[in-house]
Amino acid sequence: MQQRLDYFTRAPELMRAVLHLNEAVERSGLEKSLLHLVKLRASQINGCSYCVDMHAHEALEDGDSLQRVIMVAAWQESPLFTARERAAFAWTEALTKVSESGVPDALYAEVKAELGETDMVKLSVAVAIINTWNRLSVAFRTIHPVRPAQG
Repeated sequence: MQQRLDYFTRAPELMRAVLHLNEAVERSGLEKSLLHLVKLRASQINGCSYCVDMHAHEALEDGDSLQRVIMVAAWQESPLFTARERAAFAWTEALTKVSESGVPDALYAEVKAELGETDMVKLSVAVAIINTWNRLSVAFRTIHPVRPAQG
């Protein structure tokens, strides 16, 4: 598989704007670990190998456990995640798959109770920006680094 094109060189002003929003999300006050995990989950849903690789490795580098990173794909069946993380995963999935069922009122109420309104907005923007990155990377086949096997 080969990358189709480098979108940074084709539309640098737009990409600077995307980077700027991404940086604002990083400074939003949401926990770094939570951001890594929701970015990983959205990237899994969207089939973005570049972003799955990046966010899994960033989570590990910032101290999350290998087991938690692996279990993000099956978070609903795993006891490893906090109520806040579980609410964030559910919100991430609903927004990432918004065309399938919208965002049900019951989910909205559940996530609002767990995160509060301000963090819901911050998380929604975080989900929107990772979905933007996923769509760019999948459309243009951004290739993840191939890392040497660890033994």
